[in-house]
Amino acid sequence: MNVAAILKLKGRDVLTAPPSTKLLDIAQLLGEHKIGCIVIVDGEGSVVGIVSERDIVQELARAGTSVMDEPVEVCMTKSVVSCREADTTDQLMGEMTAHRFRHMPVVERGRLVGLVSIGDVVRMRIAEAEMEAAAMREYIATG
Repeated sequence: MNVAAILKLKGRDVLTAPPSTKLLDIAQLLGEHKIGCIVIVDGEGSVVGIVSERDIVQELARAGTSVMDEPVEVCMTKSVVSCREADTTDQLMGEMTAHRFRHMPVVERGRLVGLVSIGDVVRMRIAEAEMEAAAMREYIATG
């Protein structure tokens, strides 16, 4: 299974914001859309960062509530690890585990084309295991 298969099932919509967006607005978007992160893009649509609920909580703990009026670029992760549509679910799980994050932007030719979460990967792996188990049962029953 690869990233393209995940995006085909879940869609390619990604909530993005510019680096100048206030942290309070980012937090409101996360809550409103019930999502865990927002990809930060520049004027050309290139990924320049990613901000998660965890990033906001850590910044609040560090600087207090006044930080909510600051631009998201003060606490976003700037060195974003991304993947490509051809990458496998095993590759994604390895990267997410190694770097301890739950969301990975999908980038092709320098452009954001989707976002994959660890939940998406787990759902795909469960579906794959169920299909294999069904095929084995069918093989045993007819063999």
